[in-house]
Amino acid sequence: MASINQDSINQAVWDTANTFRNVIDPAQYKDYILVPLFWRYMSDVWADHYDAHKARYGDDEERVARRMANERFVLPEGTSFHDIHAQRNADNIGERINIALEAIEEANKLKLRGILTQVDFNASSNLGETREKNRRLKQLLEDFAKPALDLRPSRFGGDEVVRDVVGEAYIATIAHFAADAGKKAGEFYTPRAVSELLVRLVRPRPGMTVCDPACGSGTLLLRAADEVSAYARREGLPENEGRNVLLAGQEVNRSTAGLAKMNMFLHGQDSARIEVGNTITAPALLTDDSLTRFDIVVANPPFSLKKWGLEEAEKDRHNRFHRGLPPASKGDYAFVSHMIETAKPLTGRIGLIAPHGVLFRGAREGVIRRKLVEENLLDAVVGLPAQLFPTTGIPVCIMVLDRAREKGGARADADTVTFVDASRDFAPGRRMNQIGAEQIERVLAAVASGEAQERYSAVVTREEIAANGYNLNTPRYVDTFEPEPEVDLDAVQAEIDGLERQLAEVRGRMAGYMRELGYGG
Repeated sequence: MASINQDSINQAVWDTANTFRNVIDPAQYKDYILVPLFWRYMSDVWADHYDAHKARYGDDEERVARRMANERFVLPEGTSFHDIHAQRNADNIGERINIALEAIEEANKLKLRGILTQVDFNASSNLGETREKNRRLKQLLEDFAKPALDLRPSRFGGDEVVRDVVGEAYIATIAHFAADAGKKAGEFYTPRAVSELLVRLVRPRPGMTVCDPACGSGTLLLRAADEVSAYARREGLPENEGRNVLLAGQEVNRSTAGLAKMNMFLHGQDSARIEVGNTITAPALLTDDSLTRFDIVVANPPFSLKKWGLEEAEKDRHNRFHRGLPPASKGDYAFVSHMIETAKPLTGRIGLIAPHGVLFRGAREGVIRRKLVEENLLDAVVGLPAQLFPTTGIPVCIMVLDRAREKGGARADADTVTFVDASRDFAPGRRMNQIGAEQIERVLAAVASGEAQERYSAVVTREEIAANGYNLNTPRYVDTFEPEPEVDLDAVQAEIDGLERQLAEVRGRMAGYMRELGYGG
């Protein structure tokens, strides 16, 4: 069994990106790395299992074939990464890669349809003309063929171990791409610490269903699954309870949805449901033609999305926008409205990341915000630092809503909202600021305590929020002003007098030196 060094494996995967760096936009070339990683993983598992069955059944090829037909992913003959790596000098290597991936998809169409063929490895528009394209693809195959990326389960100690290793490398690579992709990273990635804070605020538990209606590459959903596992460990529950969570998401970008599906497989979430489409104009997570309801709904939706679908929302058959229609130029409350309506009535919890403007902007957004407070849905508002995201330098917030607070729910008598101002609590970074475990725990403790903390949090009644015009901006409620230390004016004057005496003495000495040198009177 190999000694597992996760960092070295992560680095080996990231090094493969050198083939495309400065050639293709990072938001695009991530697909040319993450699909081959998944392909290499499937191929190594397939080969390893074949060798194990061969060792057990010897020349009984029929029996071996029956066992292989039951594999999690079936690879038709000649389609493995290693088969195509052996053909890396072929003039039509891009076409051969495409054919192999298409055949694997077809053999696993219930699981992999649209995932592997989302990338065209024969596209001159991205990879250059034939000679340059072949050179790049040959280099890519050689990079993934290196011993550092030998992903056979027997090398690591089992299927689950190698799956965890590859899953972690996959997410680490997505994080690298997000840092390189800048503003476009928001389409597929939420920083890990922010994801962790968000899911811990909404408290997913074993047996729950969790939805992300703007799921990107699925990292936020996986953080929710991690929190379920962590809770089961803390409570001493059986191991299978830690895996008892059902994930679902929708993503408008087809290639990003493919990344999310691979991400689910690499983390053992084979039953996760990832749909493609516009959540606001064409919600696809449906049950009997109605919106599916979930225990937990979390999201990092696109900030202040323009052209989000106002015209479609005006005639929404699911009645998601009964509190009012958001402005055409800002879709933040379109996602808020959708998330509330897809959380289970009387029990569902909602958490989302949003720009600070959602807390105080007026007009249509002010009307919706007022109704959220009047319906007693709002549970907590957390102000976060600026520059936490590669997509924007603006400060953001987390809004937590709880349908258990609505009439008939277990928390219907709750009448306060917790405000936390964590905007100054971070570690500065070169590209982005960071929040660590200490900052996360402090926010969670403030929300859970139900008590105010000086210059950090406040517990505010709905009546007070109403008196403030339903403005939810954290500085309205959390006074972070730190008084200046008192100044002893007598001591300051005495210090000034002393300095003036010293200055007079120096001037006197300087005048004497100048006279000795023949200057002056």
